[in-house]
Amino acid sequence: MQQRQLGQLPISALGLGCMGMSEFYGSGDEAESIATIHRAIELGVTFLDTADMYGVGRNEELVGRAIADRRDKVVLATKFGNVRGPNGERLGISGKPDYVRQACEASLKRLKVDVIDLYYQHRVDPATPIEDTVGAMADLVREGKVRYLGLSEAGPQTIRRAHAVHPITALQTEYSLWSRDPEDEILPTVRELGIGFVPYSPLGRGFLTGQIKSVDDLAADDFRRNSPRFQGENFQKNLDLVREIEAMAREKGCAPSQLALAWVLAQGEDIVPIPGTKRRRYLEENVGALTVSLTEDDLARIDRIIPPGAAAGTRYPEPGMKMVGL
Repeated sequence: MQQRQLGQLPISALGLGCMGMSEFYGSGDEAESIATIHRAIELGVTFLDTADMYGVGRNEELVGRAIADRRDKVVLATKFGNVRGPNGERLGISGKPDYVRQACEASLKRLKVDVIDLYYQHRVDPATPIEDTVGAMADLVREGKVRYLGLSEAGPQTIRRAHAVHPITALQTEYSLWSRDPEDEILPTVRELGIGFVPYSPLGRGFLTGQIKSVDDLAADDFRRNSPRFQGENFQKNLDLVREIEAMAREKGCAPSQLALAWVLAQGEDIVPIPGTKRRRYLEENVGALTVSLTEDDLARIDRIIPPGAAAGTRYPEPGMKMVGL
């Protein structure tokens, strides 16, 4: 497995997003999910990504069970900040120092580990100065409960202010062939500061795999049904982009998902994407992207057929868009 660096943290070049194993993408199969995590470790994918809000804690518990006898083989990342009630109700965002500590203790307990390798603030709390939040996170580092700190969906000025309090190791945000906004300000900022970049949804929430032909391919409770990019005219316009990817993938002798992931990987050695899956089959397909080589001509062609801003629709519905880039 190829290795990369997130700040000072050495890591596998590809990670595994575990969110969909417990929520958001239809029903899950715990046995297959755990088998997928075990297969990832066998293949050298040592970077696992979860969060306390996924499945209202159930995803952390699942990951904890999966790594119980192989903790030393993984770099474990989790997140706090999106507050949910016991029945899954959304209670807002918190970066308050006492909440940071409370959330960390709860995650350690669910994961059944002594230390979290990479601890992210999942969303920035506009009501709490970032200095206060990161100060509390830094206390957790000093106490040995967390090794490295990260931010998710933070804007450039917030990243700078946070990094001035304690080194930020990784910035996580959505980035793919149909979400290239980070190229404008986020990527230049984190590269200036020596912060690694972790793209989530590098396959456009599965759209770029070519597996989704209509909204009816999604389960009734799949959150993508509420995504602007999966609705109405946007769906068809985005499907046309996928057909371009499929055509190029056929020429390259790879799957569309592998082409899309290879493109993300080609954007810099400081980038470690975390495609999510709950099935071994797709995990193995994703790992295959590491063998796909894109030439300068290939990259230029991709820019022509899917230029920045080509995707139709916003990443999230309006309430979700208000919580990114703060």
